[in-house]
Amino acid sequence: MSIGGLHMPTDLFTRRTLIAAGGAVAATWVSGRLVPARAQGLAATPSMRGGSNNYIPNAPIVDRIGGGGFWMTGTVRRAGDGVPLAGQRIQIWAHTTEGYERDPHSHGATLTDANGEFRLEMPQIVPAFGQPHGHLAYDSDEFETVFLRPVMSSSQDTSLRADFVLKPA
Repeated sequence: MSIGGLHMPTDLFTRRTLIAAGGAVAATWVSGRLVPARAQGLAATPSMRGGSNNYIPNAPIVDRIGGGGFWMTGTVRRAGDGVPLAGQRIQIWAHTTEGYERDPHSHGATLTDANGEFRLEMPQIVPAFGQPHGHLAYDSDEFETVFLRPVMSSSQDTSLRADFVLKPA
């Protein structure tokens, strides 16, 4: 088989590999072999100014904060290669309809799934200091601590997404 004038062994480029790749193949030649391309040089997420405000170390892992109705979601990946990180602890807190961001009952943590994704339901976020925003923290020993303070586009939004790219400690 030839692609772009290069001859490739057919056992490396089959219908099965196309299907597994979802119809799109991103690949590169390494040592005479076709291998999947990987993200190179994915930069780590820097901590945001004000992100650590009212942080409570070791907030408990919870199924939900308060009565729910609002979703905080995101992903956690490793800097450099972008590999999703499973089992990572993300703490979430905010000023909500049920409490202030300094209140212990407004804090909770969750773990990322096998795809590096997290989701935690919490009460509706309301503006504090004029902005509706959430706080998230990655604070384990394996990677450098990152605090995020994403601002919502509207106080009527019912979800907020924040993605982490972590640098090994």
